[in-house]
Parts: sequence; C-alpha cells; structure tokens
Amino acid sequence: MTANYVARETGWAMHGWGHGDRAANEHFAPLDTYESRLDEVLARVRSLGFDAVDLWGAHLSPEWATEDHLALAVGLLERHELRVATYATWVGPSNVERACELARGLGVGVIGAGMSGDPAELAPVLRRHGIRLAIENHPERTPAEVLAKIDAGDGTMGATIDTGWWATQGYDPARAIEELGPHVLHVHLKDVLAVGEPHDTVAWGGGIVDIEACVRALGRIGYEGAYTVEHEPEDHDPSEECRVMRERLVGWLA
Repeated sequence: MTANYVARETGWAMHGWGHGDRAANEHFAPLDTYESRLDEVLARVRSLGFDAVDLWGAHLSPEWATEDHLALAVGLLERHELRVATYATWVGPSNVERACELARGLGVGVIGAGMSGDPAELAPVLRRHGIRLAIENHPERTPAEVLAKIDAGDGTMGATIDTGWWATQGYDPARAIEELGPHVLHVHLKDVLAVGEPHDTVAWGGGIVDIEACVRALGRIGYEGAYTVEHEPEDHDPSEECRVMRERLVGWLA
C-alpha cells in the first residue's frame, strides 16, 4: 500500500491524515520531478520483497494526473516488476470518470477505496468503464451499511475490508469478513491501537486487531484476491515493520 508513506513528505512529522495527503499531492503533482520521486517510493517497496502494490491516489491523483503522469507511472511499475492490485483513490461524483480512466490505464479493474455521494450516481460511470468499486469501510459502522451501498451500486460495487477501520468502529473485523462474504473484492490488513479516534495504526500485534484471525476468515470465505499490508504511522518510516509483516503473512498463507 503506497499510502503507507503518507507521512513521508512531512518528514515523518504528520499531524493528521489531511496534512500528509496534502504534502504528498504537492510533492508528486509536478510532472518534471514525477518520475524520479515516484521511482524512490517504488524502489523502496520492491526492496522490501513486495511484488504488488495498491497505488495510492496521492501518488497518481485524478485531480492532477495527466496521460504523461500515467505513462511514467506505468513505466516505473514495469521497471520495478510491480503489478497493481488496486488503484486506491477516494471516489466521488466529481472524480469518478477520471479515476476509472486511470485505473484502466494501470491495467486494473478494481478501485479499492472509500466513496462519497450516491452509489447509484457512480454506478453508470463504473459500468461504462468496466470498473468495480470495492468500497473501503471508513465511516460505516456495520457490514449492513456497506451492503446497502453495494446494493445501490447495482452490480458495480463490492467491499474492501479495512481491518483497522472495523476495529476503530468497534466491530470485529473477522466477523465483518464473514458477513460480507462473496462481496469481498479486496482487503487491507491493518492493526490499530484502540477502538475509537484517533485512528492510530501500529505494526501487527501491537494493537487490538487479530490479523491472523482475519486471514483465516478470508480463507473460509474463499477469498482469492490480494492481501495488502497496511501501516501508516505519523512519526516514522514503516518500511522495516512492513517487511516483517509481509513475512508473517507469507507464513500464514503457506
């Protein structure tokens, strides 16, 4: 998850998600420096042993990404032998068209992120581009709330399980996986310190989420998609923690 580096452009001194998101967008938007700056991020990801990424919207945003940005991103992904699991950008009525175009340009059929607006309004655009929106639970407090949006999307939507946000909302993530079942298109495996705000992520085992139980639940529902290692601390580089978490995940899936 390239959003693991949300605090990177603040010098690992982030004060809330909005601070890191703004800093990242400002850093990556200029075309003349885009290739070298994205190359640094992708090279680091590859060095940790990953062969796939969720490409975060601030690293290729519907708000500023041109076809030149897209071509450079695709070239870098190929150079580092990284495939894209999902395009991870927040989707709403104002950006859904461009988000679908960028997802297609990246060679993926799933946008795995949160959404705003009326699902029925987004659905025709998603259908026209052949893209499915896997809704990442953030404000939703129960799987029933996610399912209502999926139903309103009329076949264009599914779920991205964010284990950390289910825990933040006080809902058992493994239970959410079981209840969403066949609608689960993607998963973000994340641990958090405690129920409720602030949403402080920690390395697996340092918080309240039983990540292994979530992996086992995904196995029970027959999930065959990618497993995303997510950890977005505000005050330090999570790279080495992500390396260790990836190794643990490989062991669970063996």
